[in-house]
Amino acid sequence: MTSPLISKSLLQEELEACSVADLLLRHTQIHEALLARGVLRSANSPTGDLAEYLFCRAFGWQQAKASERGFDATGADGTRYQIKGRQIGRGNASRQLSAIRDLQGGHFDVLAGVLFGEGFKVLKAALIPVAYVIGKARFSPHTRSSIFMLRDEVWQAPGVRDVTAEIEATLR
Repeated sequence: MTSPLISKSLLQEELEACSVADLLLRHTQIHEALLARGVLRSANSPTGDLAEYLFCRAFGWQQAKASERGFDATGADGTRYQIKGRQIGRGNASRQLSAIRDLQGGHFDVLAGVLFGEGFKVLKAALIPVAYVIGKARFSPHTRSSIFMLRDEVWQAPGVRDVTAEIEATLR
């Protein structure tokens, strides 16, 4: 196998020579390959599916059906996890996670959140008790959902577990 640096350089040259149509075709082919491997579960942006895959793989959680309401996975002890990911990078520093529906409904016990950087590099990941999420989230009447920001302060909150190393190791 070639060196990652050589591969990256050759790949970059090859990609720069591609037309937009060729790049989009490759994107589709890569997405389909990740679907076939079980890393992704939908045709959506890979951020959420990748987050679910990494947390379930890292901790041995059972992934819920794609249509399950209010939680994404269950631990061996019955703990229900809502899993969210956010990709931040050039031109987008927002740490706002996707909508949390019916936050007060008791659908999950722990929010598992991960921040990805460029190229889906794991920046930070945490397991956050639902009580903390309820206390810090704000309700958006427009989307009829709760909004939660995965700010740095979350990692210092009582009951929050930093799992960055575990999630990072799973991606390797």
